[in-house]
Amino acid sequence: MRGLLRILLLLVALGVLFLAVIFGASEMGGETVTLETTDADGGTVETRLWVVEYDGSSWLRAGVPTSGWLARVEANDSVAVTRGGEKRRYRAVPVHDPAARDAVHLANRRKYGWADQVVSVIRDGSKSVPVRLDPDTAS
Repeated sequence: MRGLLRILLLLVALGVLFLAVIFGASEMGGETVTLETTDADGGTVETRLWVVEYDGSSWLRAGVPTSGWLARVEANDSVAVTRGGEKRRYRAVPVHDPAARDAVHLANRRKYGWADQVVSVIRDGSKSVPVRLDPDTAS
């Protein structure tokens, strides 16, 4: 029984370490922005994300198509992004195109290097969804 408890504690410790590495990679791997989306009740939800430039636009990437922030964007594409201390309004446009997905994935790999590789351990890049940020000219 004592041996089983030690194994369980070791597995928990490894899990915590793994999550710490993933969090560290995502937060310390380079530039992050704060995305503000609107939930079903009209409240604001903030999400920290990486951002890359591709094809003349800024892009975010949802690691999985079931991401909460992506669902909120699909329900209401009006978002705010704080980048470099400056908040701007955008229309967030999910792009379900394999070529765009691959290009944004490569841009993330080039910009964030080892951190992107660490995060990719738990994300299947073939299922990611790139999201283009188009300036909201109505604001």
